[in-house]
Amino acid sequence: MGGNQTWITEVTLLGFQVDPALEFSLFGLFSLLYALTLRGNGVILGLICLDTRLHTPMYFFLSHLAIVDMSYASDNVPKMLTNLVNQKRTISFVPCIMQTFLCLAFAHIECVILVVMSYDRYVAICHPLHYTVIMSWRGCIILAFSSWVFSFFLALVHLLLILRLPFCGPHEINHFFCEILSVLKLACADTWLNQVVIFVACVFVLVGPLCLVLVSYSHILVAILRIRSGEGRRKAFSTCSSHLCVVGLFFGSAIVMYMAPTSHHPEEQQKILSLFYSLVNPMLNPLIYSLRNVEVKGALRRALWKERPM
Repeated sequence: MGGNQTWITEVTLLGFQVDPALEFSLFGLFSLLYALTLRGNGVILGLICLDTRLHTPMYFFLSHLAIVDMSYASDNVPKMLTNLVNQKRTISFVPCIMQTFLCLAFAHIECVILVVMSYDRYVAICHPLHYTVIMSWRGCIILAFSSWVFSFFLALVHLLLILRLPFCGPHEINHFFCEILSVLKLACADTWLNQVVIFVACVFVLVGPLCLVLVSYSHILVAILRIRSGEGRRKAFSTCSSHLCVVGLFFGSAIVMYMAPTSHHPEEQQKILSLFYSLVNPMLNPLIYSLRNVEVKGALRRALWKERPM
């Protein structure tokens, strides 16, 4: 290491670098989206916990998705909101690295949970007679627990590879949170191994799961077309289309962000993509599931009816 190099103790998050008046507008918009994210996912989680009719494997995994969405947004959005109204946009390096770790962990969990949810729908529609045996509560708990453990372990691998690097500048991250690709630009050593691990991880948690989801839904589509009951076909389509909307929004933006050549999306576009899957997607998930799901809407009506004064 050169004698003129200094170790980083804090970094500056440059954010969106727009006019101050526009920053105030962005603060209002992002605050609204964040509030909707917490409220929407909180309502979904509350309904699933309180309504016994939603105590099924599908809603068990949906509750995990709601927890992940709230956690993912809460990991980076509050700091982004603070920076929009504060001229000092610094963050200590250790909290910055922890933010990177948690973002990776929650993103990995969402990928795995979405695959598990597609498998649940596959079993429910293609093998309904064996559903209670295959998707037993013991099996569901094991799947959920394994998803969390695997995701945090993979994020820990990224964290350890980051911590092995010397960081000596620059002291600025051209992003609104400590996103892993932006953090690696601060290293004053070769990050080739990190880049390879990121790409391999994307294959396992993005491309692989997306292929499994598409295979599951190809079988589901064939099974739905064989359903003679129009009501049964409509219900199956409604549930599955909601899941496919969530899958398309999340996997699409993440794959473009981390697997497309960097020359195809400059830094400003990276911020927009990151904003989409870290705030917009978690906000849309409960809306998609509630507006397109008869059981959730029924649970919400029953909850509101109970709260009515007699």
